[in-house]
Amino acid sequence: MIKDVVIKNLNKYEDQRGWLSEVYRLDETKYRPQMAYISVTKPGIVRGPHEHVYQSDCFVFVGPGNFELYLWDRRDDSGTKGENIKIVVGEDNPSMVIVPPGVVHGYKCIGDKEAYSLNLPDKLYKGEEKKEEIDEIRWEEDKDSPYKIN
Repeated sequence: MIKDVVIKNLNKYEDQRGWLSEVYRLDETKYRPQMAYISVTKPGIVRGPHEHVYQSDCFVFVGPGNFELYLWDRRDDSGTKGENIKIVVGEDNPSMVIVPPGVVHGYKCIGDKEAYSLNLPDKLYKGEEKKEEIDEIRWEEDKDSPYKIN
């Protein structure tokens, strides 16, 4: 496990109407989202890897579709520097994953259908009124990057 990464398996409560899953509860974490967005990723497509200097991401993967999620710890003071994780998340493993700053992350849509993810970051994209620099180190743009998603 990587220090400060939170992986919460989400329970689906099903009945004749469908299902419900508690994704986020204020009484379970100190994490405080500032915005939310949803993305759809086509089969075989990779998003990332990248990292943030200040921002944490809170991803929710419930389906439809599945991802391989990759995490690499680059933080000097974490005690888990150099650790990496690859897990399947989404329809087959509904999960909420909080990724702190300094942890490189990315995911790949696996299978033959689009996959959905929701993100609730703890910082506003580009800051108030979108006037700040983007808080990202884009490892996918570096051909010599040690962080690869195949």
